[in-house]
Amino acid sequence: MADFYQHGTIATLHRLGNPYYKRLEEEMNSLVRTSPLALVLPCHARDLKSTALAAIVAELCDARFLSHVTVGLDGGDASQFDLALRIFSKLPQQVSVLWNDGPRIRALLADLESAGLDPGPMGKGRNMRLCLAQVLAGTNAAAVAIHDCDILNYRRELLVRLCFPVMHPDMAFHVSKGFSARFSTQLNGRVMRLLIFPLLRAMEDLEGFSQTLAPLQFFRYPISGEVCLHRSVAGNVRFPSDWGVETGMMADVFRVAPMERICQVDIAESYDHKHQSLSEGDPDAGLNKMACDVALCLLRAATSGIVSKNPNQFTGLVEKFLQAARGMLRFYSADARINTLQFDGELEARTIQLFAASLERAISIHQVHPNKPAGGPSSQQTEAKLPGFGVALAQAANDDARG
Repeated sequence: MADFYQHGTIATLHRLGNPYYKRLEEEMNSLVRTSPLALVLPCHARDLKSTALAAIVAELCDARFLSHVTVGLDGGDASQFDLALRIFSKLPQQVSVLWNDGPRIRALLADLESAGLDPGPMGKGRNMRLCLAQVLAGTNAAAVAIHDCDILNYRRELLVRLCFPVMHPDMAFHVSKGFSARFSTQLNGRVMRLLIFPLLRAMEDLEGFSQTLAPLQFFRYPISGEVCLHRSVAGNVRFPSDWGVETGMMADVFRVAPMERICQVDIAESYDHKHQSLSEGDPDAGLNKMACDVALCLLRAATSGIVSKNPNQFTGLVEKFLQAARGMLRFYSADARINTLQFDGELEARTIQLFAASLERAISIHQVHPNKPAGGPSSQQTEAKLPGFGVALAQAANDDARG
């Protein structure tokens, strides 16, 4: 995305030409001597045998700028946990693997419930929350990066560019959000293009929007899984347990980080990962569920500061969304054509209709519990109510690894 455009709200750090990232990596290797960097990898058991994860591990073996890697394993039995330990034991960094379905961590999740700190259902958001708690309690990391385990064309450059703005003292950003072009033989990024962008536009007139969600419009890809957080932000940020995790996190960082300390950075020339199915017939799977979770997160975030909730505040929102989304289709069609990419206009229109139904479900859920927060408790909130939780989590990981 080689352009110079700055909208003046948050810094956009572009990828211009083919920069020599090794120079940045050499600087990173020096910076971490006094400011250690940790990496969180939320991982599902089904990804353990994937070629994507194998390539990521191979790249990270040469990442001398990382001091610690924390892997959160969801959906794994004992044998899959053992497999995860073997896979990540190849890394030279200090490695912790959280067996989130193991008896020790399940007991800690029960402690959260008893303390009134709802950990939420199993999902990427809960996984990330546990990993961040372990990093903050068990390491001296000055910053923590997060990225997914299903990136198909992973290069270490992605991580270097993501973390450099936070790690370099002259740049001194507290939040670095990754973005990149999402395409293959066609335009990808359906949830971003066909749900989030038009929904944010449709929500502009809602009470509370300007104070909460307006800055999200300046992000090119707020739903991306790549982010680097200063330690102070990582301990305070709140986010959902479900598919709304990335959107919820970015909606909340403006509460804990000054605007001038937030940036977005172009991390790769192109990006590809495992794509979710549309799941048109199943509202509890694929993009159908993801769209509902993301929309619900945005609704909750927008109304979080409103004391008296208006039951009619979302009247006409679905229609506004449909109008905005359908209006963008011509732009996407033109973008695909000029780049000689495939474009299925009928499928795109059907996806918008599906997302509209997901939005309707999200509105209904929100109206039943209008005061429910968009995100779960932060690590700092958890420690305040359940002192020593992070230390106990780190100890559970160590005990599980020893068997």
